[in-house]
Amino acid sequence: MRIWFRQFLENRMVKDTTVDNYEADTRTHKVLASLEKACAEFDIAVPVWLETNITDFKRNAKCRFYQDSFIEDIPFDYLEMQVIEEDW
Repeated sequence: MRIWFRQFLENRMVKDTTVDNYEADTRTHKVLASLEKACAEFDIAVPVWLETNITDFKRNAKCRFYQDSFIEDIPFDYLEMQVIEEDW
């Protein structure tokens, strides 16, 4: 599985990274581990999954985390994650 993480500020991408996770694990565990790895790379707190995030991710394999998903203030408008390659 490959997931693309992007930070946006004022409708412009300011940072991005791609996380590859091809371990023998469930899709959910891969997504959560990838999110933690990307947040560590960006040096930000891991966001909380809200119901809207879960719904969007299930439907589109993509979601956005806004300020309400983070405990701390964030120096960007939102963090977007998108699955760009699935390992079936």
